[in-house]
Amino acid sequence: MSLISVIVPVYNEEELIEQSYKRITDALLPVVQAGDDYELLFVNDGSHDRSQEIIANFAKTDSHVKLISFSRNFGHQVAVSAGMDHAGGDAVVIIDADMQDPPEVIAEMVVKWREGYDVVYGKRRKRAGESAFKKFTAATYYKILKSFTTVDIPTDTGDFRLISRRVCLAMRSLPEHNRYVRGLASWVGFRQVAVEFDREARMAGETKYPLKKMIKLAMDGIFSFSYVPVRMLLNAGLWLGVLGFLGGICALIWLPYNFPVITFAICMFFTGIILMGMGILGEYITRITDEVRARPLYVVKEKIGFNE
Repeated sequence: MSLISVIVPVYNEEELIEQSYKRITDALLPVVQAGDDYELLFVNDGSHDRSQEIIANFAKTDSHVKLISFSRNFGHQVAVSAGMDHAGGDAVVIIDADMQDPPEVIAEMVVKWREGYDVVYGKRRKRAGESAFKKFTAATYYKILKSFTTVDIPTDTGDFRLISRRVCLAMRSLPEHNRYVRGLASWVGFRQVAVEFDREARMAGETKYPLKKMIKLAMDGIFSFSYVPVRMLLNAGLWLGVLGFLGGICALIWLPYNFPVITFAICMFFTGIILMGMGILGEYITRITDEVRARPLYVVKEKIGFNE
């Protein structure tokens, strides 16, 4: 008999958490009927609503339910990582509470895992309930990420996936703070396969990944797996230096008079390049600082359902 751990990060989801719980448990019935068992790990990422209370009530009547509550909001990727730290399953499934990723696919993922795959990731055929802007920016981002990195991170995927025990242990050993879980799952390697599905619209409430958080996640993906931005900056500096040198010679020969507007425009252009470069270098330095501090990824306020 195998144990399947299902990790569900939660942040202010009181409107739909009961529906999520019922749908996930119903979707896990084929797993139980096949002779396996499961645990349902909810990670409360500092919710300000009744999410923690509702999940705690689930744990009173359902021994499969476990709850990890953070002392504050640490972020979705950290919540997923905390779930992996506490998961005891032979296979670990990551799924969001909004049910845009259908839990009914979990049974198919388990089948693939039994065939010998260590990572079974959900690949979206369609994305219902998402704006054209979000679909366009997502597609553009994945193209940029693919061209920037040497790690093969699949497109049209999120964190919805099943990972084997050994992949879970490998990802636990990675200490970085600015985590990009789907990228780390690709980086560790092992046999990987996709399971396609149609992504649904959110059941209720608002997305917990507004534009600001999406940009932060995108930056984590690029800066955690690529040095291309720094190399682009170096190349830009070299070319601009050559053009500046040639432009200076041309100005001395053909432009003997002072042109303040042209000079101002050139200065603004180079200043912009310098500031952009400082920003890129600052982003890498900030991440180095995070690692040097060696603070824990999260602080647990309460655990329910664990035998400790």
